[in-house]
Amino acid sequence: MRMMSPRIVDMASLARFMMSSDCQSITFLTGAGVSVASGIPDFRSPGGMYDTLRPELITATDRQRRMMVDDPTNVVSKEIFEQTSLPYLEVRRPFILGTATQKWKATIAHRFMELVETKTSKLKRIYTQNIDGLDYQCDKIPQDKIINVHGALSEASCEACQQPMDYGEFISCLKTQIKDIYKQDPDAPQKSTPIVCPNCGAPQVKPTTVLFGGAMPRDFFDKVEDDCEKTDLLFIAGTSLVVAPANSLVFLVPESAARVVVNMEPVGADIALDPIDYSDKNGRDFFAQGACDEMFLELIQELGWMDDLKQIIEKLPAKSAALVQQAK
Repeated sequence: MRMMSPRIVDMASLARFMMSSDCQSITFLTGAGVSVASGIPDFRSPGGMYDTLRPELITATDRQRRMMVDDPTNVVSKEIFEQTSLPYLEVRRPFILGTATQKWKATIAHRFMELVETKTSKLKRIYTQNIDGLDYQCDKIPQDKIINVHGALSEASCEACQQPMDYGEFISCLKTQIKDIYKQDPDAPQKSTPIVCPNCGAPQVKPTTVLFGGAMPRDFFDKVEDDCEKTDLLFIAGTSLVVAPANSLVFLVPESAARVVVNMEPVGADIALDPIDYSDKNGRDFFAQGACDEMFLELIQELGWMDDLKQIIEKLPAKSAALVQQAK
């Protein structure tokens, strides 16, 4: 482990450090910004799921609907889910089905992480706060290197007994048992019936996403401290860094580790234990300001990996592919 952090001042020096012997372990903390180019809906933004929620369309009691009016995130809360799984499944039905059919594609940002694995073998871990499962489309990234901090839409299990359910079977049940409150699927049933766990019989089967008020995946706590201790370079991409404990990676990495923020605006400057330093005095922290796809494309160019990216251009979403085609 190095005693001093590298001085990163631009993409060129970042690329040199990545390929140097001083950098042996690269960790990513990602948020919604890495998936924007895929076109996947953002639940939290204006016009997103929470902003447009219509509780009157959801299968729920009057009390449960009032809770959703008071706070739309209650529709995916542990309190309501333990009473009935139908509100969660109804509001997320199109997003779960879209994930299952790969309606949305992994972006340049995701493919950059895959290239780090295949070109350098230095990828330590990806800690993603996203539930979209796009990381799993990058099949050259070993699945054990992906930690879904908030769970994923691409896996299903029973909330009561924790037993996994075959994902294909779950998707089939979702299509035939859960109504479409968005009126997009003419084949959806008119009335919802719970999906029952084949193992314990509880009507609590859902994707493995973390419910509001629920426990974080054990995997995160089992690995994060050891991973961070060994990290030489931490990418913080497309995240506001306001959600704990995911934001703990910022201060768990050693002082010798470089930290690169890839985001539209500065984040993490108010983290008490070890804030991101955006002053020119600190070469440890580098701010690549801009959209994630654009910044990672620039870094891919610096690293000389454009030919590798172009080989998979057909796997990229249209917005990402257009950026690659426009690149010099």
